[in-house]
Amino acid sequence: MMAMAQSWLGSRGSSIAITAVLLTMVAIYLRGWYRLRRADEISGWRLGAFLGGGLLVWTAVASPLAAWDGQLLILHMVEHLLLMTVAPPLLLLAQPQRFLERGLPQFLAGCARLLLDWPPIQRLGAVLVHPAVCFLTATALLMTWHLPASLDLAMRSHTWHTIEWGSFLIGGILFWWPLSQAWSTRGRALQWWHPLYLFLATLPCDALSAFLAFCDRVVYPCYLHAQRPVYISALEDQEYAGALMWVAVTFAYLIPAVLVTLGLLSPYSHHQQRVALEAWPASSEERANRPRSSMDVR
Repeated sequence: MMAMAQSWLGSRGSSIAITAVLLTMVAIYLRGWYRLRRADEISGWRLGAFLGGGLLVWTAVASPLAAWDGQLLILHMVEHLLLMTVAPPLLLLAQPQRFLERGLPQFLAGCARLLLDWPPIQRLGAVLVHPAVCFLTATALLMTWHLPASLDLAMRSHTWHTIEWGSFLIGGILFWWPLSQAWSTRGRALQWWHPLYLFLATLPCDALSAFLAFCDRVVYPCYLHAQRPVYISALEDQEYAGALMWVAVTFAYLIPAVLVTLGLLSPYSHHQQRVALEAWPASSEERANRPRSSMDVR
């Protein structure tokens, strides 16, 4: 326990910097949310989703958990799950690009808009958010950082550890991006590939977690002689980490897949859903996000 406390105290400088960045993002989002709320009807749950996602990111990278992951692999696995599986969908459902743009000073918001509207950035963004690219990128990052050499590098270098954190967060955002765009508003219909996308994502995670849980040797040498605060062996720690990943990913991916499948199999066709949507007295926020048809253009 003393070694864990010393590790956290030694990393307080980077933790304070990360905390300051996250608090700045929260302040900008709150300013944008408040400004839009005064001018329009804004759902309060989006603010809650952003604050919850930001808190989970802070827990993974700046709380004492971030300094203790060198002693227990299961804590390191908790970080990975928070950054790649839990926090990203919350942040994306909060529509951060919309509220952060309104929360920035006018000059900075204009610069950001010019950069995002630049044709090369637009083309790059169109490629990056393709579902196949999102899936493959997230899977590649997951498998690469769980290689023994990669994880050992992250444990020996704080710089590489920070890169690892950023990679998992970016990979998680890319993975959940195609789904969040369809689920964030009622104006977008569910697609048949959504449950397939989620089901396929469980396969590499299940393979990795099963390997960690049932392997009869310690895969990561950096945890072999770590000073663990609880009386478990390095192999037991690895087994618990694999089991945690297996259970958490299964629930995080398959429960939404089942719900989407039930929605697709409901008696309402896409046409009936659209008719009901047009007749529903949606809030001005949802009307603004609703796709415009050719009749609307006229």
